This record gives sequence, C-alpha cells and structure tokens, in this order.
Amino acid sequence: MATHHIAATPATVRWGQFDAAFPPVLTINSGETVVLECVSGAPETLPPPGSGFQVPPALAAIHAAVPRGAGHIITGPVAVAGAEPGDMLEVKIEKIAFGADWGFCGFRPLAGTLPEDFPERFLTHIPVDRARGTCKLPYGAELDLAPFFGVMGVAPRPAYGTISTIQPREHGGNLDNKELGAGTTLFLPVWAPGALFSAGDGHGVQGDGEVCINALEMCLTGTFTLTLHKKAGPGPLLAYPRAETATHYITMGMNEDLDLAMKQALREMIAFICSRSNLSRQEAYQFCSLAVDFRVTQTVNGEKGIHGLLKRGLLF
Repeated sequence: MATHHIAATPATVRWGQFDAAFPPVLTINSGETVVLECVSGAPETLPPPGSGFQVPPALAAIHAAVPRGAGHIITGPVAVAGAEPGDMLEVKIEKIAFGADWGFCGFRPLAGTLPEDFPERFLTHIPVDRARGTCKLPYGAELDLAPFFGVMGVAPRPAYGTISTIQPREHGGNLDNKELGAGTTLFLPVWAPGALFSAGDGHGVQGDGEVCINALEMCLTGTFTLTLHKKAGPGPLLAYPRAETATHYITMGMNEDLDLAMKQALREMIAFICSRSNLSRQEAYQFCSLAVDFRVTQTVNGEKGIHGLLKRGLLF
C-alpha cells in the first residue's frame, strides 16, 4: 500500500476548526498510510529568542498566513475514497516522531480545572531529549516521554457547521487520551463523505486529567494507516469513538458533566461487551464493576472525558 506525506504548511493546516465543508488536502484509498507533520504553539507560547530552542520554520509561516481559530493547529483533512456517513474509519497509529527539542506547558486565567485558584498566566518551556525520550522540568524532575496526539478526528456532522477543535465529540477531536500512543488503534464513526481525518495537538507526556489545561505541548509527526469499514445495514457501524491497544479495549464518554461522561463511557462498554460476547446486559454491567477500570481522561476541554479500560483476554 502507498504511503503519503503531508508537511505542515499554511495550505495543509486548519487553526482551531473542524468542518465537514473543508475540502481535503489529499484523498487516499482505504488501507493506505499517511504521514502527517503536526506543529503546536501560538506566537505567545513560543520560546523567546536566545533561548537555544529551535522553532520549526513551519510555525512562523502558519502564524503569518492561517486565520486563527479557538483551538489547535491541525493537519488535514485527509479524505478516504468511498467513505460515507454511517461507515467506520479505523485509524492505526503506526509511529510517532518528535518534531522539536522542546515543548511547553502552562495555564491562563479562566481556564483549567481550578481557574478560581489560579487566575494568573503561567508558562514554562521544557527541553526534550529526543534520543533518550525524556524531558527535564525546571524544578529538577525528569519524565519519560509517552507521545500521543491530543486531537485525532474526522469531520463532524455537516449540520454542525464550523466547530472548535477544543471540545471532543462523537467525531473524536480533542480526545486528549494518553492511551492512544504508537501501536494503538482508534475507531471513529464517519459523519461526512470522505471521512476527512485530521490530527494535531502533539503531547510529549500527560497525566490523566490534564488538569492545568496543557500537557507537554509539542510538535510531533504521526504515521497513520486509515482503513475504511463499510456499514452493512441501515444503521451506522459505530456511534461513538472507541480504541484498542495491545493490552486493552477502550470506550469513551464526553460531557460537560463528568458524571454523565462516566455514564456514557460505561454504557459504551456494556454495549461493546454484549456485542463481542454472549453476556446479557445485566452480566456485562456486573462485569464492568468487577473488571473494567474507568479513568478521567481530561477535565479541561469543556466536554470532559472518561475512558473505560477492559483488559484483553478476560472475555474474548
């Protein structure tokens, strides 16, 4: 299968926006692979001159030419030939490469999980050792990097028009799920012709919750294999994003109310278990209480997130 490369340029990115009306920057066939160069950082988040950090030239060009929306710089969209609403897009995250020797983490007034406690602006530029896969914080702690893309999504429902990249929804988007690193697979329902996949918001490392509003925000390049699964009947093949890793099956829930996000992730897990086993709904609900871990994905994107983790081999 062919492999396609898309550099981050003013012609190949959107800043803070998803829309089913955006034309694709590339159309590929199902099963083909696309390498997306993704950059992160608004002008006010870049390291100052003389810091020693290398800023990718693409960022300056994008800042100068791309209209700024409320959200992330995302590369795409990439259309998959033959994709139609009701189908499912399988996104295999083959590889993630570091695109810079630094990242940033900070918070700003009126944002984050504790805006009432932290009304100030705070920003730190953090060096990244790409060879060792670590970052060094200014107060001495060294963290092992575990890169992933905060934003991976298809176009939303056409009726939504243009929406921000900040809130995750049924099309995916700003999932901020740290489980989705290299070697994992994300499944997304298709809402618009072509599916129109985009990615961005590179994270070098993140804790569950992403509580201050940032992870280690940094430039990453992702290699994705996009495989289309056609619906067979009148209903959609998939209603909500889910994922698989080498060790777990993952369901997700998103809502501005964290309790309702939990209910959704749980309902998705019950439905998944019932679809893959002979357990009744009652048995699946009970099994979730015994064997499924539910974690807070993030609490900072307006639509908060919960994800459920079912260990492979327990049921199927």
